[in-house]
Amino acid sequence: MTGGSIGSRTAPTTTDAPSKPVSPSERIDAIDVLRGLALFGVLAINIVTVFRVSIFARFLPNTELAGPLDRAVDAVLTVAVDLKALALFSLLFGVGLAIQFERLAGNARRMILLVRRLAVLLAIGLVHLYLIWNGDILAEYALAGFVVLPFLYASRWLVAGAALLLLGFYVAMSLLPPIVPLPGAAGMAALVADATRVYGTGGFFEVLAFRIREVPAIFPLHVMVFPRTVALFLLGVFAWQYGILRPTSANRRLLFGIAIAGILLGGGLSLAAEGRELFDWPSLGRRWRFPADRLGGVALALGYAATVIAAVNFSNGRRMLGWAAPLGRMAFTNYLAQSVIFGWIFYGYGLGQFGRLGVAAALAIGIFVYVLQVVFSAWWLRRYRFGPVEWFWRSCMYGVLQPMRQR
Repeated sequence: MTGGSIGSRTAPTTTDAPSKPVSPSERIDAIDVLRGLALFGVLAINIVTVFRVSIFARFLPNTELAGPLDRAVDAVLTVAVDLKALALFSLLFGVGLAIQFERLAGNARRMILLVRRLAVLLAIGLVHLYLIWNGDILAEYALAGFVVLPFLYASRWLVAGAALLLLGFYVAMSLLPPIVPLPGAAGMAALVADATRVYGTGGFFEVLAFRIREVPAIFPLHVMVFPRTVALFLLGVFAWQYGILRPTSANRRLLFGIAIAGILLGGGLSLAAEGRELFDWPSLGRRWRFPADRLGGVALALGYAATVIAAVNFSNGRRMLGWAAPLGRMAFTNYLAQSVIFGWIFYGYGLGQFGRLGVAAALAIGIFVYVLQVVFSAWWLRRYRFGPVEWFWRSCMYGVLQPMRQR
């Protein structure tokens, strides 16, 4: 990271000097650790709800899970992880965008480089979406990044205001008619049946054809969460501009306050929203269930983020959680690798386990893959400066092949 004041808006002298990616010694451990931990949450939800079965299965009634273990695991993931992990990724993407913007402050081509960075991300996301897995979030992140770019020049309070406004809209959307409606119950049931047949038994090109056919049906889900994605990008930008991520005693107190408030409020709202469905507890009425779930998800994600960042600012916390930092530094590579691995495990051109495994068994496979990625990431980064995909992304952004090997 650069050594200047994080919250400063003073414009430095503009030059055409080429800028380089942040070196490993300049990185903030807490951000990498949080990204590595968030990657597990994304993996857990993806393998249980999208790779294992059709994404639309969860929207249909009477999809009772087979056994008590599956029901317990599904309940924990729904309340504690579902959408929260993606919210963490969104927040961290905003932080990363703000760091890049600040670090390029002396470069006259700053905005061109950032646009190129997002354009390359969009291209990778579209390849991932159509050729590998249609649960991709990279394309959405690239588009949200283009929306956020102008706010990087704005005051931090305007950034915070825009973020809160969009979060309010995201919560209120659940009370309004959908902007882009999902398929009806009959359409979803047909998609689930087709997915079970094609993904479970089809060859690569049959799976590819069905994946492309599914994309328009999945598009409304991206529309639903797009305001939240942009809002969390903006909150990440604000957190960086305001200096919340600096390891000072005042920031530790602030982070612990956010952690306690976020976990208590977010956990309470999530339990209130899901209690009747998962635990047969008294719950909110149907009208207020979805706004509470959306607000609770964001609050819980912020609580998680503050907890991890505050913990890593202490030496004991760094020792306990430092194993996740290499994984976070290679999150892009690991995210795409998970799609390739899980596609081979669940789709017909591989092991064909789609629709055949329970929640607990699928999660166990995911944990095994995650542990392998933890080991591989640490091994790789002892030898190389970046993950393979991160190296490609940075090289495309700067227009120069980046040095790969560690010195």
